[in-house]
Amino acid sequence: MEKRKVTVPLVCHGHSRPVVDLFYSPITPDGFFLISASKDSTPMLRNGETGDWIGTFEGHKGAIWSSCLDTKALRAASASADFSAKLWDALTGDELHSFEHKHIVRACAFSDDTHFLLTGGVEKILRIFDLNRLDAQPRLVDNSPGSIRTVAWLHSDQMILSSCTDTTGVRLWDLKSGKIVQTLETKSPVTSAEVSQDGRYITTADGSTVKFWDANHFGLVKSYDMPCNVESASLEPKHGNKFIAGGEDMWVHIFDFHTGEELGCNKGHHGPVHCVRFSPGGESYASGSEDGTIRIWQTGPVTHEESDLLPGNEPSGKVKAVADEVARNIESGLHIVGEGKTGETDKTTNA
Repeated sequence: MEKRKVTVPLVCHGHSRPVVDLFYSPITPDGFFLISASKDSTPMLRNGETGDWIGTFEGHKGAIWSSCLDTKALRAASASADFSAKLWDALTGDELHSFEHKHIVRACAFSDDTHFLLTGGVEKILRIFDLNRLDAQPRLVDNSPGSIRTVAWLHSDQMILSSCTDTTGVRLWDLKSGKIVQTLETKSPVTSAEVSQDGRYITTADGSTVKFWDANHFGLVKSYDMPCNVESASLEPKHGNKFIAGGEDMWVHIFDFHTGEELGCNKGHHGPVHCVRFSPGGESYASGSEDGTIRIWQTGPVTHEESDLLPGNEPSGKVKAVADEVARNIESGLHIVGEGKTGETDKTTNA
């Protein structure tokens, strides 16, 4: 019987409610970082390589649906159900500004040049805030056909893309005209849209399908049917030869980009997987789940003869109590620490 490739993940506790969005910074002189959005209203910043907890951004009064870092990982942004998007100092945890909206904000993204913040949500309006003039009114790009679910910049900040919660497809907007210039057609609403690190591809997840689009000519390059409904997908950034997907079956699947063959299946979460993202170097990837944990998996997995018996990989296992030191610390506010709590390797033994 063929041996399955699986990995023993680093398990990052701390969130008390589902993790719904993950974002890796580019590689900086200080390494790379991972920020997570959770329904517990507190985005968390971690060392992207080790999973060490760095700090928690406190100030929102509602679920966080999206969070991101600028290209130098000096500032963070978050989009919340409290009708606001906030800008944060990623070094100190201080709130720099709160951008008020009239309804739930579902998505946010820094421009590549770090001068602008793009937001979208239930209002069906894309807003572009000038981060050099925080009190200035934002530019509005409206006429979105539905409640906005995802946003991203592309083409050196000359275009933006968005997808909707209740409408199929991805819309591409030209910033000069403020008009939709292209729609990428899908059968189901797009729950995840990622522009590849080299700018060549747009990766989308809709229903039980993962699609790859040419980011320059917008043609469909590849489309693969998944074993279940998937909520998120991410393309390996260095070689572009594999991709990951996660969804309702609680597993993180790895596929060959060229053939669609499933290369591996990592088990460990105890609830649906809401978000998956590759690290900027491609050596690992992270997943966030309904179970409130983030798991960081190595891309080059070891082979185990009985993967289902790996500690922490039991589908029926009980969710571990979030009672570690990190969880206690974050309740008292943001603490930037020199040596954060290391993400645990899942090594609990079977009872």
